[in-house]
Amino acid sequence: MKRHIQSNIKQLVGAYKDGIINPQNVIDYSLDDAAKLKILNAFVRLCPEAAFHQAKESTFRYQNKQEKSYLDGVPIAVKDNFCTKDIHTTCASKMLQDFIPPYNATVCEKLFNSGAILVGKTNLDQFGMGSGTVDSIFGPTKNIWSEDLTSNMWRIAGGSSGGSATAVAAGIVFGALGSDTGGSTRNPASYCGVIGYKPSYGLLSRHGLIPLVNSMDVPGIITRTVNDCSLILNAVAGPCKYDSTTVKKEFNPFILEDEISVSGIKIGIPEEYNCEGLSEDVKETWIKIADLLENEGAIVKKVSLPHTEASIFVYSILNQCEVSSNMARYDGIEYGHRAEDESSTEQLYAKSRAEGFNTVVKTRILAGNYFLLRRNYEKYFLKALKVRRLIADDFKKVFNNENGVDVLLTPTTLSDAPLYTDFIKSSNRDQCAVQDYCTQPANMSGIPAINVPIRLSSRGLPIGLQLMSDNFNDQFLLTIAKWIESQVNFDCLENNQIYAART
Repeated sequence: MKRHIQSNIKQLVGAYKDGIINPQNVIDYSLDDAAKLKILNAFVRLCPEAAFHQAKESTFRYQNKQEKSYLDGVPIAVKDNFCTKDIHTTCASKMLQDFIPPYNATVCEKLFNSGAILVGKTNLDQFGMGSGTVDSIFGPTKNIWSEDLTSNMWRIAGGSSGGSATAVAAGIVFGALGSDTGGSTRNPASYCGVIGYKPSYGLLSRHGLIPLVNSMDVPGIITRTVNDCSLILNAVAGPCKYDSTTVKKEFNPFILEDEISVSGIKIGIPEEYNCEGLSEDVKETWIKIADLLENEGAIVKKVSLPHTEASIFVYSILNQCEVSSNMARYDGIEYGHRAEDESSTEQLYAKSRAEGFNTVVKTRILAGNYFLLRRNYEKYFLKALKVRRLIADDFKKVFNNENGVDVLLTPTTLSDAPLYTDFIKSSNRDQCAVQDYCTQPANMSGIPAINVPIRLSSRGLPIGLQLMSDNFNDQFLLTIAKWIESQVNFDCLENNQIYAART
């Protein structure tokens, strides 16, 4: 019976329908696993009462053959920057530690309406500003692939959706929502050995996702298989009346074929991604999969994205400008933590924000305000917007010209998961500049991207590769990802010795 929590969603639901297991059993296992693996700090809040109630209702539906959807009774987790009705949504910050939303984010509402069961809210860097899940008021999240979880020699889970990636990699849930502004879903997915998918901008609603960078934020999906990712995507994608940035036409569910051929598919290898700091393990993995595709009939060729090297600087400027704008609402009066200071309105504002934000958030606010000063606006913000357009044009050229490609294959991260002690030696800004090098260009152009786990490094840690394709070419991207997945046969749960020992 326990093995069913290790299977994929389709197999789990099949077991429900056959009466082999029921949602109440599975939620018991999920919450029990979450408690046993508390040391990982994947969750900031579990929801046992609501989960048990939902599981009981789901069990009744299966007994009466009235299940809501293919996700009915499936345990999921949600990053703690998505609003969940009557459940704290903190962004891992003191500023919002007491915030209880009166509504669900659209993607959460769609999941719950489909019968998916929320096990808990997952950890993140404060307000999603980071690439390690180390800057949370609840403490850092540990990677389940760490050699030692009890000393300081543990590895980061990646970020900022590290809690969601860890919950999936640990087998606690079948899928989780993350958010992705510059790689925050794909980065931890790579380090934790799971699927991390960033959809095309506008395919999923951002309503109820507490904003970081409105022009780049997208909800992301983390699962252990591409098929599971597609099933969750089908439940949450589509237009939203509360979000004007979503596509207006109805979403047609993706169906991924079991028999896939890559013969004739054009695969681009961007030369700029073979960059300084790229580990030999990652480079060898990249070459191995490129050769595999070519041997199966794909057309693999080098391409150029000439503005890639400028993208991290552009991303940093635009990120901080939008952060300064979005964080302005947290003044201690209308929103967020309120300091105990009534001496003046100005002092109340200052003290509330000083207490409510950590150093990372404060630094980005200050930098953003500096870039947006009248004397600096054209020099920094407008110039960054222009270069962002050039970056987006680079992608359009490689996908849409006469000699264009269908998919880009790149590293996701430059190495396997770093040790926590090594990671915190550099500043948050420097960490993001390194960790997000391969991922953030996709956010600036709005294109879909996905991390696919490939193999273990020489240190026994997961290595993933990234696939990117043209805007709204998501189904094709997922199809190619599924083909690669089928060839490498990477099983997160079977490969992970800590999980295997626990079960």
